[in-house]
Amino acid sequence: MSTSYSNLSSNDSNPRRCAACKYLRRRCAEDCILSPYFPASLPQRFACVHKIFGASNVTRMLQQLPVDQRAQAADAIASEAYWRVQDPVYGSVGVINLLQQEIYMNQRELARTQAQIAMYTAQQQPTEVTNFDPQQDSVALERTFLEFNHFPNLF
Repeated sequence: MSTSYSNLSSNDSNPRRCAACKYLRRRCAEDCILSPYFPASLPQRFACVHKIFGASNVTRMLQQLPVDQRAQAADAIASEAYWRVQDPVYGSVGVINLLQQEIYMNQRELARTQAQIAMYTAQQQPTEVTNFDPQQDSVALERTFLEFNHFPNLF
């Protein structure tokens, strides 16, 4: 009886099993389609994928693709699954939205800074304008710069 128990434990520690087969508690066949994309060293990667998409759906998706596109598809599936676990409502779209907001905020700050530089440069040159209002000129320069550079109207 102890020999069959030791055989079971040696099968569980089979280093050839991929993370998918370990997670699903099954033997990993030599032609396992998930093996190249979910190595045993990354068990959490498959856990997220399985939780969001399910093993059979992922297997089916990968089988429908040419072999040279499967690695990229598996990476995309794993990435989306990870972000979907982190944020079940928005997934990776939530992260993309946050990054876009940061880009717009930085573009706005850059436009203001460039408008201020243009205003200060204009102040250094002799002008015939007698009524100079820095606040009004700053807003005008900023809007002109934004319109010229086709930034979205966020202001």
